[in-house]
Amino acid sequence: MSFEQIRLDIDGPIATITLYRPDKMNAFTARMMHEMIEAFDQTDANDDVRAVIVTGEGERAFCAGADLSSGGDTFAKDGRSRVVREDGSLDYSAREARDGGGLLTLRIFDSKKPVIAAVNGAAVGVGSTMLLPMDIRIASDNARFGFVFARRGIVPEACSSYFLPRVVGISQALDWCYSGKVFDAAEAKAGGLISEVVPQDKLMEVARAKAMEIAENTAPVSVALTRAMLWHGLGMDHPMEAHKVDSRGILTRGRSEDAKEGVTSFLEKRPAVYPDKVSSDMPDYYPWWEERNYE
Repeated sequence: MSFEQIRLDIDGPIATITLYRPDKMNAFTARMMHEMIEAFDQTDANDDVRAVIVTGEGERAFCAGADLSSGGDTFAKDGRSRVVREDGSLDYSAREARDGGGLLTLRIFDSKKPVIAAVNGAAVGVGSTMLLPMDIRIASDNARFGFVFARRGIVPEACSSYFLPRVVGISQALDWCYSGKVFDAAEAKAGGLISEVVPQDKLMEVARAKAMEIAENTAPVSVALTRAMLWHGLGMDHPMEAHKVDSRGILTRGRSEDAKEGVTSFLEKRPAVYPDKVSSDMPDYYPWWEERNYE
């Protein structure tokens, strides 16, 4: 797929996905969704990539939400999408009924590489919800956020009813979603949505430093497993479930060449060179959660 509404740049171990519709404040479209999913497919397949940064083009907006140029029918799905039956009822089971923002956040959730959000301006609607499955979220001091769905007559999307309470807590999630207000980076940090606020001209420098800290010091397979363990652990109903997964990880990773290298390099006081690759050396129990059927 050729990219028209995003940019994918790979510089050493860091991939940067830039939402690229600056004349539209990087507003979200179906095309952008498909391009972002393809970009994450590419970063997962590239063993040279150790971390992914997601940002927006320009200083005005990260993503100003869904493109509303279709007017009042922006969120409607017509009969051609096969979600409307001949009798006018809705077919909720049709694949076309699935929310596009959710398709993207589920793909980000499944990323094998850490994802760092560098929020460079307004992040409203899907611009906010797409951030939630990203691992580290930092923002410039002119960033703005808003879960504005109730003010547009719709509901939270992009799996945010799952992610948002887990990221910021239920009370904060309800406050922001009920009001639909747009709030600044300071409130976002106080509420736990972002971890750091930095000057606009330092945003990418800080994001890249965080990415390089991961790339230069950690084992790729261990990071991929850790990411999956922590995110999927949020849905576990008993610590025994975590114990089972942790035990598999310690058993397999403890016998790996990475573990030998990690210990040896520490004792020899030198940088580690981890040989295992995400593309070929994930353990045989991964992905353990696919024992469940989410389709």
